[in-house]
Amino acid sequence: MTTAPQNTDELYQALQENDRRPYGRARTVTAEELVDAAEQFAEPVPLVHALFELQEAYTYGSEPRKSPVVFARLLTLFDEQPDVFDERRRHTLFWRFKWVANALRVLPEMPLASLRQWLSEMRDRYEKAGLGLQPYYGQAYQLAAHIGEDTTLAYELWAGRSRTRLSDCEACEICERALYHLAAGDDERALSAWEPVLAGTESCQEEPARSVSYALLPLLRAGRADRARELHLAGYRNCRRNPSMAGEVGRHLEFCALTGNETRGLELLAENRNLFGEVDSPLDLFDFLTGVEVLLQRVELLGHGELPAAGYAGRSWTVAGLCAEVRGRADDLAARFDARNGTTAHTDRRRARLDRAPLVDALELTLRTRGLDEVAPAAPVAAPPARTAAAVPDSLPELIVSARELDVEGHPDAKACWAKLRTLVAAGDYTHPDDPAVGPLAQLRADLLGDEASPAGDREEFAEAAALHEEAAGLYDDAGLPGHAAVARACALLAAAEAPAGTSAGASAEAPAEASAGTSAETPVGTSAEAPVEGDAAAEAKAAALGAAHASMVRLHEETAGLAPHQEARLLRLRATALGMRLQNSGNEEHVAPVLAEADLLHAFATRHDLGGQISRALLIRATTHALSGDLPTAVTGIDGLLDRLRTHGPAWYLPHTLALRGRIHLALQDARTAQADLTEGLRLAADWPADAAGTARLHSDLAEACMHLGSPDEALRHLTRSAELQLRGGSRTDAYCAYSNAAQLCLDLGRVEDCIALLDSLLAEPDVTAGEVDDRLVAQLRLTRARALHAGEDLKVAAAELVALAAESAGWEDDPGSHAMIAAEAAVLLGESGEFGRAREAVDQALAAHARAPRYEQLSNCLRELARLRAEQQGPDGLADALALLAEADRIADEARAAGYEARGRSLDTALAYEHGRVNAYAGEYEDALAALEKALTLLGEPGAEEDHAGEWAECVRLAGAVEGIYLERPAAALPRLAAAVSRLNALGHTEETEPLTALAARLRDEE
Repeated sequence: MTTAPQNTDELYQALQENDRRPYGRARTVTAEELVDAAEQFAEPVPLVHALFELQEAYTYGSEPRKSPVVFARLLTLFDEQPDVFDERRRHTLFWRFKWVANALRVLPEMPLASLRQWLSEMRDRYEKAGLGLQPYYGQAYQLAAHIGEDTTLAYELWAGRSRTRLSDCEACEICERALYHLAAGDDERALSAWEPVLAGTESCQEEPARSVSYALLPLLRAGRADRARELHLAGYRNCRRNPSMAGEVGRHLEFCALTGNETRGLELLAENRNLFGEVDSPLDLFDFLTGVEVLLQRVELLGHGELPAAGYAGRSWTVAGLCAEVRGRADDLAARFDARNGTTAHTDRRRARLDRAPLVDALELTLRTRGLDEVAPAAPVAAPPARTAAAVPDSLPELIVSARELDVEGHPDAKACWAKLRTLVAAGDYTHPDDPAVGPLAQLRADLLGDEASPAGDREEFAEAAALHEEAAGLYDDAGLPGHAAVARACALLAAAEAPAGTSAGASAEAPAEASAGTSAETPVGTSAEAPVEGDAAAEAKAAALGAAHASMVRLHEETAGLAPHQEARLLRLRATALGMRLQNSGNEEHVAPVLAEADLLHAFATRHDLGGQISRALLIRATTHALSGDLPTAVTGIDGLLDRLRTHGPAWYLPHTLALRGRIHLALQDARTAQADLTEGLRLAADWPADAAGTARLHSDLAEACMHLGSPDEALRHLTRSAELQLRGGSRTDAYCAYSNAAQLCLDLGRVEDCIALLDSLLAEPDVTAGEVDDRLVAQLRLTRARALHAGEDLKVAAAELVALAAESAGWEDDPGSHAMIAAEAAVLLGESGEFGRAREAVDQALAAHARAPRYEQLSNCLRELARLRAEQQGPDGLADALALLAEADRIADEARAAGYEARGRSLDTALAYEHGRVNAYAGEYEDALAALEKALTLLGEPGAEEDHAGEWAECVRLAGAVEGIYLERPAAALPRLAAAVSRLNALGHTEETEPLTALAARLRDEE
């Protein structure tokens, strides 16, 4: 709090503002300051309100030791000045007797006699006030259950009584009844009792999150794994990082451990690291730590005790180390509670949780399923191939020779050899063999540099790749190997030529242009559907650089004597590759023939020297060139011939890439079914090779696109996420995050809101994201999609906060004001939905200022119209003037769009504006104006046709006009013919579904006549 309230009005305003804050230290500290301020006014009522706010902050901020102290002050005020407590404040006071009972119960240092004494005080106070005792018996039952006594009688005394106004809410009582049945071992009865809460029919501050955490394991035992998965995703989101729900978080961690999701459990543990230090409730901490231990002991049992784990602040933890620490603390808490209660209940419950075996082998909880091996520090970059790889020689000379031979062939197993050699050479005791067949150490170091450069190029780190190749060339010169040096320099030339573009996908001439999965209908951050993309100059510059690189390669080739056949073939292939990439960047038909000529040279040379791999490469370049030039039938014919050759003569590791190309060409030919067959076969064969060598990630990505064309979005989502995870593990992190962004948007489009949020939460917790090492626009896109998903999941407050934060950050994007306009506009709408129209107006002003620099006509118009509707809907006639002012701004935007020649993707901006005028005036009670606006909208829309897609929109406009005219203007005789004519029109066109609301309205009007 910046300044203390100077009067009671300011105090009440500050209390309202604090009430909107999330529970935690910030809210609690402010509540403490407001109590201090209230004491200065010498008025009891403001002090009572401030104390109520402070007790609530302590209760839900997990500070149970302080809650009873505040309540004691309130109770003293009530005894001394009962008239200060009107009916509402009196109700709140007596309600909070239960809060104090809960607070005392969770403190093991509080003697059992004191707990019973407090319940007696509660009973006496309720009886004296003439209040029903069901709430008292509810607290007595909860104490008995906590202690571990026989709860049969206590349960009947509570559950058999009628509810009162001071009873716990229905959702909380449902949870207690369900837990009683659960403790008795009756899962089915517990789940049946829980159903109203789990289904969302009953809810409160802590529900359904509390019930969900307890219901997860019974659901699994009942065979309802899908329901458990669904509730885990939604329930965890509602309790994460919340100190007052630490026990619930612990049960979600336990659920992960018992379903084969140990990796997700560690991820969630890291997200809730704050709970180790912020939970002041010993009972909540006990539940949390026990859940943590269930997870950690499971990870340790699986042989991963050395994995890093997020634990207490101040040191780094391994799973094993943290598990031992947590075990000691939780054992101590259990012993303290049992000593206080005189039972072994807490030790027994803890042991029962720790002794549970996994309930299912593997339950896929999220779209990002990973095993512990994949998060281990020493985990391999790619998953082990299904095929048995060639044995890596133990003899150092044999290993070096084998690596070079495999590398010349382009064999994927060369990677394993180079990896082993890199480790050996880096060791301090490495001694290079004195063997003419091996060559000098400089040659080996150059080989390793070349192997390192290839993945750098794949990651689009072209400058680094070029530098590595140049360094290798220098070492080859030192070793007296001019042929090797020439190949390395040609590779450096190609990498350097790629560097100027910066944003290239790095595709070679051996693959057609990249094709996205086409899953997102939204305009992403950094792009605009309303503005042209300025990439022509960059593409031309890159094409020129590639042409120059080719010319340099030709000179290098001609000037280098003594080339071995495999080196000359490699140079010819690099020459063809450079020209193929030039064609890809320029799209110039004149660049087709030179690529084909180079491919022919390579094919002839490879045939003459019987270089089977290079023959196949030449054929692949030729087919790809036809594809890039638009001659897809010829490309397919060439690919078919190449596939025949590969199946007969090999090499087999080229098959996945070749089938991938064939699949992409069939996608371009709009033959998604054949493309799917090709890509599926390619993926099957790719399983025989390391994922990076076989292009497995790209195969999954292309299969996602094929599945989308075939109307199988769920299958597309599976392939898209698999592609992204392979890219992430392979080091192509930017590509991986882009793929995951598409997957998240597709997930949202499919209505899988919780899956979308869980996926994005996982990505945004990645170390390079949190460290700010990932492109800020890409991270913004992930956050934007998450905010939209939260909104779709009805978490309006969090969604609005995320968008407001994004709007503030994007305001500094001087190079991209359009994206800022879009984000600020979305933030304004969510603020409007929350009723915060002042802040919404500020966001609109930001959006309009950015729009002036980079127009976003449709998005700004949508924002202004929606805010106008919300204002009129929430405020009625009082909000009409402001709503109409917003519509006037939308009208100005429409005029600008018309002058600029912009056409909206859906209905015209003028039509949408007329319709919104109708709705706004109807909400404000200006029905004649509303009807006139709706009739204008109908005129602008025009009557639907058989094939037109605005039949639903037209029907809704007719329905609203009919309702305004027939119900609010009380002119059903005029409205009924309008509705009848519309129904007749729609039926004649075959739009029968759209007639149902009109028919229902007509029936209502006839009934009311």
